[in-house]
Amino acid sequence: MRGWIWVVLICFTFFPGITYSQQKPVYGGSLTVAQGVEPPGLDPTTATSAAIPRVVYGNVLEGLVRIDRNGNIVKALAQEYRISKDGKEYTFILKKGVKFHDGKPFDAEDVKFTLERMLDPKTAAPNIAYYRDIESIQAVDSHTVKIRLKNVNSMFLFNLARPDSIIVNKQAVDKLKSAPVGTGPFKFVEWVRGDRITLTRFDNYHRKGIPYLDKVTFKFIGDPSSQIAGLKAGDVDVIAYDVSPENALLLEKDPKFKVLNGYTTTEVILSTNNSRRPFTDVRVRRAMAHAIDRTALIRGAMSGYGIPIGSHMDPGNPYYVDLTSAYPYNPQKAKELLTEAGYPNGFEAVIKLPERYAYARRSGEIIADMLSQVGIRLKIELVEWGQWIERVFRNADYDLTVIGHAEPFDINIYANPKYYFRYDSARFQETLKKAEREPDPKLRRDLYVSLQKIITEDAVNGFLYVLPSLPTMKKEVMNWWKDYPMTACDVSEVWIGK
Repeated sequence: MRGWIWVVLICFTFFPGITYSQQKPVYGGSLTVAQGVEPPGLDPTTATSAAIPRVVYGNVLEGLVRIDRNGNIVKALAQEYRISKDGKEYTFILKKGVKFHDGKPFDAEDVKFTLERMLDPKTAAPNIAYYRDIESIQAVDSHTVKIRLKNVNSMFLFNLARPDSIIVNKQAVDKLKSAPVGTGPFKFVEWVRGDRITLTRFDNYHRKGIPYLDKVTFKFIGDPSSQIAGLKAGDVDVIAYDVSPENALLLEKDPKFKVLNGYTTTEVILSTNNSRRPFTDVRVRRAMAHAIDRTALIRGAMSGYGIPIGSHMDPGNPYYVDLTSAYPYNPQKAKELLTEAGYPNGFEAVIKLPERYAYARRSGEIIADMLSQVGIRLKIELVEWGQWIERVFRNADYDLTVIGHAEPFDINIYANPKYYFRYDSARFQETLKKAEREPDPKLRRDLYVSLQKIITEDAVNGFLYVLPSLPTMKKEVMNWWKDYPMTACDVSEVWIGK
């Protein structure tokens, strides 16, 4: 279910480096991070919960390449790599001297083992599609790996930067779920179920000079009010996710704390069942788009935090094109389209909102009011999360809903007619195939721009806003990620100011 639970912006330029504030980094100290959801396990290759990479990605486990704080794909366990002219062969030169936390040297066999494990039907990753084009994997020598693809896949390098593609220690693969052994800057120490996961500094980390912290604790606190109370009491240093806009506004005014107003890859949308009348009519969907005032919605639902969008891509993505002007707020135009579609008096429908998410509830309530102004009368139904997954996501038993799609770079979901939008466009599907097979970066960008324009023109969903990140912390916490181009809490470069 990565297409919606996760909610990447990427840039295909590569440059290492760390950007610090004016103060000089300080070594030592411990950090406690509040996390709302406890992960079901710690192996990101076999489970899709976003809570997993928030603990391990970039901290404990690493891949050949990774996503950095700016959304760039940068080298991690790979010292360098080359892509053949035909775009089908990737050669990775691995870093030497890298060790796993148990002392085992990292080498090409670990990479080969990891990728073969991803492709093995018995142990295949949930997102095996990321690796479907791999034809062969060759360990040329102890620190060189060649991967040959059946077809050009423009997303392959990015897929290798996802948490799914962390390199597995083949001698400790059985420990991944509960006590992972990686190559990252921190070692796993303990997991007290229902309470916390503790990591400590790995002194033999291959990136010299980091990490700065000695210890990191991920504390599982499900109630947002309890998270805030823990921060104010000094029991928590950072709330990385799930800070409400109203709490962010209040904490911004307190000199003891700071709030970083950044962006995520989570596109919040008015999901529409394109297979149900009257939403089968594009004029009805376009009418709804004209009836929604995104600026007022963001102000009312998110206290002004959030970036409006006009298609299913976040502004940090290098392929992003601003389509927010496609459907300007125009209630009169909305009424005209509804009349043209045969609904001069509007119609009634049900909007099923996931009770678990405040942003979705608030947005849905405001949208219901806005649509009522043009004659579309929505009955609001709050749905428990498990029921939402079963009824809405799995069985498309809904008219409208509001949800954030967190998976990085997930516009491909619109090519699946069985996805819960029930959108079936041969034009979109063919354009996506071309984009995924196009080796030329400029032509590929043009194709992804076309994809955004297609779903905007078809008004498949109501494209609303990008969810803000709003990490909140004590003022002494330095160099935290402001933006979240990947679902992660990478603390490798974080330090505590004195």
